[in-house]
Amino acid sequence: MVDSASRPLIIGSGIAGLYVALRCRELGLRPTIVTKSRLEESNTRYAQGGIAAAIGPDDSTARHLEDTIRAGAGLVDRRAARILTSEAPARIADLVRYGVPFDTVHGQITLGREAAHSRSRILHAGGDATGYSIEEALKRRAIEAGIDARERRVLRALRPGDRTGPTAVLTDPDGHALEIDEPQPVILATGGAGSLYRHTTNPAVATGDGVAIAFRAGALLTDMEFVQFHPTVFFREGAPRYLISEALRGEGAVLRNEAGERFMTKYHRDAELAPRDIVARAIEEEIQRSGHPSVYLDATGIPRDRLFARFPSISRFLATYGLDPSRDLIPVTPVAHYMIGGVTTDLEGRSSLRGLYACGEVASTGVHGANRLASNSLLEGLVFGERVARQLLHPVPRGPALPERLVRVPQAPGAGRPEEPSELDEVRTLLWEDVGIVRAATGLKSALDALDRLRQAVEPSSARELPGAVANGALTASLIARAALTRTESRGAHYRSDWPKPRPIWRRHIGLLAQLPPKLRR
Repeated sequence: MVDSASRPLIIGSGIAGLYVALRCRELGLRPTIVTKSRLEESNTRYAQGGIAAAIGPDDSTARHLEDTIRAGAGLVDRRAARILTSEAPARIADLVRYGVPFDTVHGQITLGREAAHSRSRILHAGGDATGYSIEEALKRRAIEAGIDARERRVLRALRPGDRTGPTAVLTDPDGHALEIDEPQPVILATGGAGSLYRHTTNPAVATGDGVAIAFRAGALLTDMEFVQFHPTVFFREGAPRYLISEALRGEGAVLRNEAGERFMTKYHRDAELAPRDIVARAIEEEIQRSGHPSVYLDATGIPRDRLFARFPSISRFLATYGLDPSRDLIPVTPVAHYMIGGVTTDLEGRSSLRGLYACGEVASTGVHGANRLASNSLLEGLVFGERVARQLLHPVPRGPALPERLVRVPQAPGAGRPEEPSELDEVRTLLWEDVGIVRAATGLKSALDALDRLRQAVEPSSARELPGAVANGALTASLIARAALTRTESRGAHYRSDWPKPRPIWRRHIGLLAQLPPKLRR
């Protein structure tokens, strides 16, 4: 009989989930992947820019480390960032081994430049189809390896297990509960929560379910207030919010306001290559000042042949709206993009609950601090995915330390009334309007009160009932708002108009932990 500890259950099929599964199989374990949509549907698939690693002749892991720390606005965990940057070249070698077709010139991998990087260190594939190329290569290898993959299965709850891990409760496409019959290690690789915002680059599956489910089970969360907004996303009424890669600015594109003026030079010495939080707020300020719904990305200075060869997907998309980026300005605006916080883990991917691991966007390792450095996200899934796989092979029962500021969040049974799908739109509006790029106490309190009322209405009335998508979305959104209200300063991706400067007292992480009523405590 196979020990259940050797059969890890991986929830999610982006770069983190697929990579962990492949490495587990290579290490002799028997992983199962569960994904709530198709195997290939994840944030990874839509990542255009690339993946960062110091492999160039003029680069070093030390430079990559310092760039990561600088971008993180004083909150980067240096140990985590050193692991990320020093192990990056080896993880890139794994991707090459798995068949990811990185772009090359004369046999050498080509490297691009993105904001806040001091060197060209962004690997890309298919020009601007890096995420798609990685997802397809890893999916193909997982199928070839015979890894058990269960599509259209949704994680609904984590029940108390033993020292091996929790018991996962899944539902099938018809909504029938499928409780795993024995505890086993569970690896959350469920991605972020960007689709809880009205405007986002994320696919519809990114609704923060993993965070909500882990929190209900008693897992510690950190850094939930830090939500990164991508500065340049295509804007046109009725059109999808299509990401216009930061790599375009790395190739020389500049931002202009409605009057045609280049404006980033007055906001930061690095202009268009400033950290993402600064560029996003600068664009938002220009939009608010002018009343015009967007600013414009001007890529006309990039040679046409290079532009179309480097950004074929973006060029094809723009062509459907009658735009030629070699001669036309591209209307852009910031939208929700990346969840920096999440389930707190140590450097081996262990959460505060025994047998529960997390990696990728759902995890909070401290590696991004208050603002993620461009193209470190795909890398994080690989580097810490490797460490999770090795930890599963020889588990040691430890976990993350408590953060400097811990907020206990009351958790009580809700009314358990049926959810209305339209209530997720209410969540999206509240987050976008009051917990967005610019925040203030009044809006945060109002949003939190509304989210808590919704959460209590649809939250299950007992621990035996299963929460739905609205309950998960409302809970995750309320945790973002609560952390944002707690942090009375501006730092990185978190900007408060009523506290517009960073404060030394807040150079610390905020943790959120459920305070369960006695009858729900485990």
